[in-house]
Amino acid sequence: MSVFLGYIFLGLSLAAPIGPVNAAQLDKGIKNGFFHAWLVGLGATIADAFYMFLVFIGIVHFLELPYIQTFLWLFGFFVLVYTGFESLLGAREVATLNYEVRTKASHFKSFLSGFFISLFNPLTILFWLGIFGSILAKTVTQNDTGTVILYTAAIFIGITVWDITMALLASNLRKFLTNRLLVAISVLSGLSLIGFGVYFGIHAATVLFS
Repeated sequence: MSVFLGYIFLGLSLAAPIGPVNAAQLDKGIKNGFFHAWLVGLGATIADAFYMFLVFIGIVHFLELPYIQTFLWLFGFFVLVYTGFESLLGAREVATLNYEVRTKASHFKSFLSGFFISLFNPLTILFWLGIFGSILAKTVTQNDTGTVILYTAAIFIGITVWDITMALLASNLRKFLTNRLLVAISVLSGLSLIGFGVYFGIHAATVLFS
């Protein structure tokens, strides 16, 4: 049981650090409510599952190729900068959005936002191919397939718990903050997304011109 809980904590550790997905969840939760924020997290979790699948079937060296990494950095740059500017452009509206307006926002767009942000986040890739790959190699040698699947599920339990927590936090912030603070948080979320995007772009340029 202690090992199982340890893997849940590992999932929490993956999801908890402040990053692009959390910033996007915060922005969506304030503007559109719990379900949209949760969908951002769900999209990110599906992307995590994709990389976990790649690790399971052994396609890890393919993503280590320089031109593949450059593509991921560049695409991550465009996705994050676009999402960040979208957040900034909608910042003025956040203080006046009512429930009826919030429910008209696209659920599928929220899901895709989280999915692509996580899918093209090289930090996520490094975790799954590096840390999880090492953990998987050790676990497989010491346990049967059923145990490996159980521990993998524990990681996703941790990720899901954090996603729900973030969605609840983001959607409930609106009830306790002034309009000015709501706008400020939306602006900061947008700037943080752009900041992460620029960081990814710098790394892409470094790989391209090195």
